[in-house]
Amino acid sequence: MKSVRVVVRVPAKINLNLSVGPQRKDGYHDIATVYQAISLYDEVIAHFGAPESGITVALTGDYIQGVPTDERNLAYRAAEMIANEMRLTPDISLHINKSIPVAAGLAGGSADAAAALVAVDQLLGADLGRARLSEFAADIGSDVPFALTGGTAIGSGRGERLSPALASGEYHWVLVISNQGLSTPAVYAECDRLRQGREISAPRITDALMHALRSGDAPALGKALMNDLQSAACSLRPALRLLLDVGEEYGALGSIISGSGPTVAFLARDAEHALDLTVALSASGVAGQILRAMGPMPGARIIESR
Repeated sequence: MKSVRVVVRVPAKINLNLSVGPQRKDGYHDIATVYQAISLYDEVIAHFGAPESGITVALTGDYIQGVPTDERNLAYRAAEMIANEMRLTPDISLHINKSIPVAAGLAGGSADAAAALVAVDQLLGADLGRARLSEFAADIGSDVPFALTGGTAIGSGRGERLSPALASGEYHWVLVISNQGLSTPAVYAECDRLRQGREISAPRITDALMHALRSGDAPALGKALMNDLQSAACSLRPALRLLLDVGEEYGALGSIISGSGPTVAFLARDAEHALDLTVALSASGVAGQILRAMGPMPGARIIESR
């Protein structure tokens, strides 16, 4: 059944573990990662546009600088894919309210694509099902399938192949958002440069991290956080290393650069500890916006349809 207006809320992600394999002949890398969806959200509103208007994208919110509104936008591509599947002329308007920082290692663009898949599927009455939407998601980008599912999950391949992660408990995060983003290709290139001449093993998830998630043991999880791209991100942005040290000095259970950065995530014991850590980081004069978030959270979900 078609709708006339659909609103979908979708969370950001952080990587609790990111293991990067050797560079392949095609230039890409196989990875093994553990995703967790956290309580920073974008909202995508889909409704029908004027006849022959095609797909239009409008942006509002705190993080819109540098975000394209044409076919380079992943949400645009998602809407186009659903319309093509239905063999319809895509007169669709997307309004994206962005609260997930851009180029921050939090998969904001991928989240918007996942939200657009869900929203346009409902708007057009396509009823394609999650399995088909997940296929579209994998074609759009590595992080898009996880944005559909949310929670905590293991990603392999480019990150698009998902399997469930046995996890319990809830986790409190303090995020420091840098004022300037980092290019994912540049971070991977720096990672390759730093590892040149070394034998790189196949990517894998550590047993310590999976055990910590299964038992809901936040201190153990803090010790098990790991990101193979962290050294590269710190090489390109040395201030990140100082920031990681400051967070641990002020009592974080663990710290990690999310994805290719530059967002730094600090794990707290509970909500009160997260607030104390936020205050301490603010008082230390660290550069960047400080946000608190919880995980895990559900993936892209319809919150309004009429």
